[in-house]
Amino acid sequence: MKVLETKKAPGAIGPYSQGFEINGLVFVSGQIPVNPQTGEIPQGIAAQARQSCENVGAILKSAGFGFENVFKTTCFLADMGDFAAFNQVYAEYFCSKPARSCVAVRELPRGVLCEIEAIAVKKS
Repeated sequence: MKVLETKKAPGAIGPYSQGFEINGLVFVSGQIPVNPQTGEIPQGIAAQARQSCENVGAILKSAGFGFENVFKTTCFLADMGDFAAFNQVYAEYFCSKPARSCVAVRELPRGVLCEIEAIAVKKS
């Protein structure tokens, strides 16, 4: 197993890693919309969805993967009323339409509106 770590995505805020690579698979921990350079959280669901996607992408890239390698995501929303706006941004990044679960949760870390985790595989 190889631990994934990049300064281009926010560091873990708990006892976990940004991701792992094992046997041609990458597991990206849930990414909230924290700008890794400033520590700021953008306002609004569209901006937060975009930052979460950028953070997932940075971790994928650190392993030599891209969004096209993702085959499964799990998305968490603080409010299902944001579903359509979230999907609009999500579709710009996850063009291959991976399998996905999207659920509303009571609360997310730092009071953010969304979080995205992903699983990717090396293409042969």
